[in-house]
Amino acid sequence: MSQILLTAKNIAHKFDYELFTNVNLELKDKESIAIVGRSGSGKSTLLHIFSTFIQPDKGDVSVLGKDIYSLSEEKTEKIRRYDLGIIFQAHYLFKGMTALDNIEIATLLSKEKIDNELLERLEIQELMQQKIGELSGGQQQRVSIARVLSKKPKIIFADEPTGNLDKETAKLVMDVLLEYIDKNSAGLILVTHDEEMAELCNKSFRLEQKELSEMA
Repeated sequence: MSQILLTAKNIAHKFDYELFTNVNLELKDKESIAIVGRSGSGKSTLLHIFSTFIQPDKGDVSVLGKDIYSLSEEKTEKIRRYDLGIIFQAHYLFKGMTALDNIEIATLLSKEKIDNELLERLEIQELMQQKIGELSGGQQQRVSIARVLSKKPKIIFADEPTGNLDKETAKLVMDVLLEYIDKNSAGLILVTHDEEMAELCNKSFRLEQKELSEMA
């Protein structure tokens, strides 16, 4: 029986102008959802709302059965540390440290072990002793993905994770993410402008004209 990992109901948010209104979404285990839309449509903001970082003006977000915007900061931080994995287009790696050191930080915080099979799948096992500053952008992105997956999150939020990658590496990264959620009964919400990557997910939604609608 499927488990519901995330539920968003009637989400609305604005900055100087209204970004979106009445957004509803449900994510189940072993499910991947892509959100596409033009630059400036609010995709990344929506992802930040789902992942506990921006409280919406209206609506509710439930993660693993908990209303995340009614929790204490301490409980929210616990969910972020153990249950959520967030992949940004910017890597946020520690440049003076090795690739291995960067991944170990995440596993120490979440009390997990590094998955060597995952490093092999991402084709970065040979890079572990290299400093982050010595790696290419694509290699750094794969290290950042390994860091996120090594903490064994239940929900992965990915903001343009393949945006700076060539097509072959982008496909490799997507394959690894989809294998991970299937193997670990996790879920993925992917924000992307690449409709080819979106088509690899179970469901695709388009955010435009302030509304989120499922694509056929």
